[in-house]
Amino acid sequence: MYSRSSEPVRFERDCAAVLVPAGDEVTLPAGTVGYITQSLGGSWTVFVEGNLMRIAGKDGDAIGKEPPAPIALPEGASDEDVEALVWSQLRTCFDPEIPVNIVELGLVYSAEVRPRDEGGRMVEVRMTLTAPGCGMGEVLIDDVRSKLEMIPTVAEADVELVFDPPWGRSMMSELAKLETGML
Repeated sequence: MYSRSSEPVRFERDCAAVLVPAGDEVTLPAGTVGYITQSLGGSWTVFVEGNLMRIAGKDGDAIGKEPPAPIALPEGASDEDVEALVWSQLRTCFDPEIPVNIVELGLVYSAEVRPRDEGGRMVEVRMTLTAPGCGMGEVLIDDVRSKLEMIPTVAEADVELVFDPPWGRSMMSELAKLETGML
């Protein structure tokens, strides 16, 4: 859920965080105080000492939040079932500064599910960024990869960052344009 207000928070343990928008990894010590500014897709953006920090879902307990529930897939699920879940997972990936998922932003160009010779499935994703020099690029790629590899039967996710065609606001959904004020 996205909130336009800030929820105060105190870190209950040392916690890994990613500095936004630089993408640098830092550790916030137990006792640090901040404000949750965004809670979307199973991660949190927290304002701490003048900086935005992204807290991964697995570290939710550090700020008193529940980590996301495990992903379930019915027994004998088809490639189409897995593909639907892939797109659902992609919609849980957010830029920490923008309250719109990467699919609605038009950053995902393709996502294909393929069987692997070794068993399981591989997901190949081609995506871009709103700006080529975005410091959060590697963080978003890692987020996409890790969320796709949480899907049962997905053994590997190959996420390729591309800049052709270049991203433009025309690639955004109407919902994304409305949410960001670009309509």
